[in-house]
Amino acid sequence: MRINSVTLRRINMMMKHPFTTSFGTMQQKDFLLATVTDDDGNEGWGESVAFTAPWYSEETTETTIHMLRDFLIPAVLGKSIEHPDEVTGLFGHIRKNNMAKATIEGAIWDAYAKHHQMTLAAALGGKRERIEVGISIGIEENVEDLLANIKNFIDEGYKRIKVKIKPGKDIEVLKAIREVYPDVPLMADANSAYTLDDVELLKELDQFNLMMIEQPLASDDIIDHATLQKQIKTPICLDESIHSLEDTRKAIEIGSCKIINVKVGRVGGLTEAKKIHDYCAEKGIDIWCGGMLESGIGRAQNVALTTLPNFTLPGDTAGSSRYWEQDIISPEVVAENGYITVPTDDGIGYSPNMDAIERFTVDKWVFTAE
Repeated sequence: MRINSVTLRRINMMMKHPFTTSFGTMQQKDFLLATVTDDDGNEGWGESVAFTAPWYSEETTETTIHMLRDFLIPAVLGKSIEHPDEVTGLFGHIRKNNMAKATIEGAIWDAYAKHHQMTLAAALGGKRERIEVGISIGIEENVEDLLANIKNFIDEGYKRIKVKIKPGKDIEVLKAIREVYPDVPLMADANSAYTLDDVELLKELDQFNLMMIEQPLASDDIIDHATLQKQIKTPICLDESIHSLEDTRKAIEIGSCKIINVKVGRVGGLTEAKKIHDYCAEKGIDIWCGGMLESGIGRAQNVALTTLPNFTLPGDTAGSSRYWEQDIISPEVVAENGYITVPTDDGIGYSPNMDAIERFTVDKWVFTAE
């Protein structure tokens, strides 16, 4: 298929509730959507997961606009592509900027699936008809509010609870949860809030029978995580440290973790996510699909990716209503009793809600092939 045009939209949506992690609170989501059109008129949609500030990674909404407009869109515009895996090669001369790359690559995957009249899940090699999902809860001001949230999500049937922690809101918080919910599948996400100076504190996590602790140490580290994993029983899951298959290989070889969180934007797209999936399956490493507070476009791609067989743990892909009063797809992503049914329509399986998209659009650029 030939990429005839690319449309880039800047979207601003207000989340239903503030979301707090160890490095800040956000409620307004400012992000990008990319739409590619092929020579048969198929439209593919992709979403950038970069935030407005570089607190998760070095990428931001502004840097993503720059990379897409000046480098990545020109690299694909007018090109004939037999398979989306080729996009990695087209971007091979561009260092990092994985979230920007994943934005346009995801749109090409969607267009490819529609071009071949298949679901994105099938195009990726997925087999599941429904996926298990968990929920991610930000840091709350008090434990009572956190416990109330957990109860609501357990009542809704979510298969796993993830809570954010940071120094001062860790041991006592997890202890309070376990006193009320001793058996609920529970994990803690530290977002790099600790160092090896905190080993004794992190050892205390072993008493809570956690599924994992996610990224306890520095965001660019695998060495200290290997040191820590040897000293604690709780499985370490790496998130921010993993940007590629090579990062995955090195982390597993030196024992930095027992679990990998795969985020499409962080690793540069669906092709690299598939490679990480296959390698972890070969090495017997459990993986799950992480979330980045996506709208429905990115959420739909996470659903499709999670249909691959080695996504053995519930991911963060909750239903649209967890985050948005109105999402930008129709129908919205719905979680029922902890499961999302994989859509069967071509491509991402959900239709963009153009009325909502136009309402939330604050800027727009159109690029056409000569």
